[in-house]
Amino acid sequence: MTSPPIALSIAASDPSGGAGIQADLKAFSANGAYGTAVLTALTAQNTQGVSGIHTVPPAFVTEQLDTLFADVPVDAVKIGMLADAAIAEAVAEALERHRPRYVVLDPVMVSTSGHRLLEADAVTVLRDRLLPLADLITPNLPEAGDLLGTAAARNRAEAIEQAHSLLKTGARRVLLKGGHHTHDAESVDILVDATDASGSGVTELSAPRVNTRNTHGTGCTLSAAIAALRPQHDDWHTTVSAAKAYLTGALRAADTLHIGRGHGPVHHFYQYWS
Repeated sequence: MTSPPIALSIAASDPSGGAGIQADLKAFSANGAYGTAVLTALTAQNTQGVSGIHTVPPAFVTEQLDTLFADVPVDAVKIGMLADAAIAEAVAEALERHRPRYVVLDPVMVSTSGHRLLEADAVTVLRDRLLPLADLITPNLPEAGDLLGTAAARNRAEAIEQAHSLLKTGARRVLLKGGHHTHDAESVDILVDATDASGSGVTELSAPRVNTRNTHGTGCTLSAAIAALRPQHDDWHTTVSAAKAYLTGALRAADTLHIGRGHGPVHHFYQYWS
């Protein structure tokens, strides 16, 4: 038998199961990867918002990572919420030591409910230390603006310009998620690849916008699906396309779950549950 790829999520816990470590492990499993996890923080949250964050000491984040990599051959890493600069630095140092084959960085900064999830001084560490270690970063429009110290892109031209600016900070590839352009009938993500020798390296990935309020964990789920699928595909374009198709299906089925009274989760196992 062929062993499944092993994916690692470095992120925070979400007790409601819709985002963070819990969403990542579900997305790994749904996309054919064996999931492992290193926690950076505990959150008190539900579908209506975040009420508290308790960070894991950076030295223990390091211990988790070193202990895992000493035994388990991790194929792909997804990085989510890091909370503060010290944890971000600890993760960067561990990645430099262990050099996993694929690294997907989702720069989680603000929750859907508006709660700040990344301290301001950590943005600099994220940009200067982690972006150059990532094979792909997956910011949404506000996150891209935050990383660049500017306003969120308002249109396609500005989005492409910001994606190229992020490449100049050291990222190899940028998937700029366009979901915040809620007035558009299509949800268009822009993939910009600095290693593409064919030309501009810009690809637009479009899918029909799903009319649902149950979008909790969409960013976590997409980046985790990409990490799970990359060892199973030949290139980043087909990987991202497959992950986006998976997320679209999970959004379409989200209203069948009825979890919580706020923004409920996407349906990670829509392909398997009747």
